[in-house]
Amino acid sequence: MNKAEFVDRIAARTGDRAAAKEVVDVAIDEIQRAVVKGEKVSFAGFGVFEKRQRAARMARNPRTGEAVKVKKTVVPAFRPGTGFKELVTGKRKPTKAASASKKAAPAKKAATAKKATAKKTAAKKTTRAASAGGRSMATDRVSAKKTAAKKSTAKKASTAKKAVRKTASKPAAKKSTAKKTTKRGRS
Repeated sequence: MNKAEFVDRIAARTGDRAAAKEVVDVAIDEIQRAVVKGEKVSFAGFGVFEKRQRAARMARNPRTGEAVKVKKTVVPAFRPGTGFKELVTGKRKPTKAASASKKAAPAKKAATAKKATAKKTAAKKTTRAASAGGRSMATDRVSAKKTAAKKSTAKKASTAKKAVRKTASKPAAKKSTAKKTTKRGRS
């Protein structure tokens, strides 16, 4: 899951994508700022974000096997909590969380109603286009994509064939020249 998918999942639960995106951005920013300052950010049951010091050490270059000095450094780290570990290992099952607020429920219902209306309208348009003997816009888009894909595949194949022909014809030309010189030298 990437950030956009994460925002979409939160928006599905709360009903407002813009607010969900803002909350995710602010949460990530605040966690980063706190860890940079050296603070630990702890979420009970989830885990701890922290800043760790790594001491200077000797390491080996994997290519040459040569010993290399590595300077001390600071890295961000995440230590999962016991509840999170239990969920991942399967010892505990996830619980369904209730809506974040009571305000989100009506907004979610309104968003769902809008989506349902939009789907019905799109279905009617598609049905009208099909009954009129024409194809729907979605069908046209799919067929256009397939045609474009076929053209690009054909173009790649023809380019590859030309390259093979060129490379195959060059050594043959050299061989024929070599044969002519040997024939001339004998007579």
